[in-house]
Amino acid sequence: MSSQINLQNIQNAQYQWLDSELGQYLQRQEQALYDQAVVDLFGFNALQMGSLQMDLLRNSRIAHRYHSAEYACATQVHDLCCQDDFLPFADMSLDVLLLPHRLEFSERPHQTLREAERVMMPEGHLLITGFNPFGFWGLVLAFKKLVSNKNTVVNTFPWNGKFIGLNRLKDWLALLGFEVVSVEMCCHEPPFEQAAWRKRFAFMNRLTARWLTVMGGVYFIVAKKRVVGMTPLKPNWKNAPLKSVLIARPTQRKPTQNERLERKDNNGQCEQ
Repeated sequence: MSSQINLQNIQNAQYQWLDSELGQYLQRQEQALYDQAVVDLFGFNALQMGSLQMDLLRNSRIAHRYHSAEYACATQVHDLCCQDDFLPFADMSLDVLLLPHRLEFSERPHQTLREAERVMMPEGHLLITGFNPFGFWGLVLAFKKLVSNKNTVVNTFPWNGKFIGLNRLKDWLALLGFEVVSVEMCCHEPPFEQAAWRKRFAFMNRLTARWLTVMGGVYFIVAKKRVVGMTPLKPNWKNAPLKSVLIARPTQRKPTQNERLERKDNNGQCEQ
């Protein structure tokens, strides 16, 4: 019961933080990445889990788009409530699954990814955003833990999450049969709560986006589910045409018109 209360508090804290100045900055950065990615993904069913302030499927062309939350929230519109480590979906039923900042706040991130693999269709796409522990945001988290009292836990969103490294997450996805299609970084400015301070460091957004992408505060992964033994077959147009021995031929040869005329001439039945 205490774990459920804790998860509900995390969800409420996330909703409140996303309405802040820094949260609005994060939403603008991530919304642009999702809008660009989902427009080219197709299928029948798509699901966004959490971060309901953002409609990350708004550009999707998939007919059935769903939004889920861990607990009912009167201020956010959602289609269902479910835990991310036990999804109420049949095997291979989703074509696109979005996990915005779900893994670093999941009690069992490995199980969350296993459930994602179970419910996704072969060749389906998994989209993940997570806080980079080796970027500016991760450095702020390390600083907060360093200056805080040892008996005090950083309990404000998003600093109360367990940031997962990009390479580590890639290894988890590879073990589950996912192929990482693309990786992008965003939120290159230091995570100042005041917009004025972020404007002073706006030059770092251009600098790190081009030369120091590893310092980005948030990574965005697009992965595709691969199934062993299922290889798409493509026609090889360079192959030679079918051999003549494979073409059906009549079993008995019929005489041509000239041959018939010659036979009549020989028998004296026709005059030239």
